[in-house]
Amino acid sequence: MAVTGADVSLPREHFDDLWAAEADPWGLESSWYEDRKRALVLAALPDAGYRRAAEPGCAGGALSRLLAPRCAELVCTDLNDTAVRRARSRLAGFDHVSVECTAAFPPGRFDLVVVSELAYYFGRADRDAFWARAVDALDPGGTLVAVHWIRPAPEYPVDGNRVHDELVALPGLARLAEHREDDFRLDVLVRTPPAARSVAQRVGLR
Repeated sequence: MAVTGADVSLPREHFDDLWAAEADPWGLESSWYEDRKRALVLAALPDAGYRRAAEPGCAGGALSRLLAPRCAELVCTDLNDTAVRRARSRLAGFDHVSVECTAAFPPGRFDLVVVSELAYYFGRADRDAFWARAVDALDPGGTLVAVHWIRPAPEYPVDGNRVHDELVALPGLARLAEHREDDFRLDVLVRTPPAARSVAQRVGLR
């Protein structure tokens, strides 16, 4: 898969400029495409609820708002001040949700990590470090959900398909589900061991 750029991470200023120029960068809060994609992400989660979830790169919190009722604790992060303020406002009614302004991966351990439209902004070294941290942060049997745009985007360091190909090749993960469309790719992986269990197996169906 061809790299679309120099494969170095986009700088923080790139996102600061986007948020300064537009109230809704990427149309996350105003697009049926995004509404539908979020619904597919939620439907792909293999468990009804989670103990502690992480959403790095939460932007304005549109997906976070929907994840919150499924989690006993949700830790969201973004590197842009405007995005963080918007996410905090949207999630103000959820005392179990925190939103931090940082580029660092959320600290601690999780049974759910959701990576939505984020990893293609990283160059190869930063992607490797990010995925290593995400996998290491997962509890045994924990869920990692990744969803990314896969149409051409020359301004990104790497295309979305390559992001997912690298992710599913990592040791310590097993793919539970995959959804592909012309526009985006969604993968659901679990931390092994133990062996991955289907949704039917998780609820006791044979």
